[in-house]
Amino acid sequence: MNIEKNVVVAIDYTLTDNDGVVIDTSTGREPLKYLHGTGALIPGLEKELEGKIVGDKLEVAIKPDEGYGMRNEQLLQAVPREHFGHVPDIQVGMQFQANSEQGPVMVTIVEVNDKQVMVDGNHPLAGVVLNFKVEVKEVRAASAEELDHGHVHGAGGAH
Repeated sequence: MNIEKNVVVAIDYTLTDNDGVVIDTSTGREPLKYLHGTGALIPGLEKELEGKIVGDKLEVAIKPDEGYGMRNEQLLQAVPREHFGHVPDIQVGMQFQANSEQGPVMVTIVEVNDKQVMVDGNHPLAGVVLNFKVEVKEVRAASAEELDHGHVHGAGGAH
């Protein structure tokens, strides 16, 4: 069976940046299972997996426009430190959910001083070329319930 829209796929993968630093991997864990064509993966990787079968291996570099997008410097914002009064020890790297005009968004603390906290609303991998090594481990028809819910059920998926 080929990977196509609305089939369940399981992959082993390793994701690195251009310097070879491992960002994420399934090594030591169950393969990642997802419902193909539902936006569960970044667009570029999903496109590269289209048509593949069990046993296929691929190495692909996904450019930011098909990954998490380009960095947008307008998503950096200085927030008065008192807005974080409920957090006793604010640290660079902490993440918070903030409300924006487009709804909830995750922000990352990138700088802290006595008066303000600089937050970044960009995805941490925005602007990064994503290098994937992938092996297709399973391809199967999705159940009616998985199609109805829009995600995989069972081991490696939602329960």
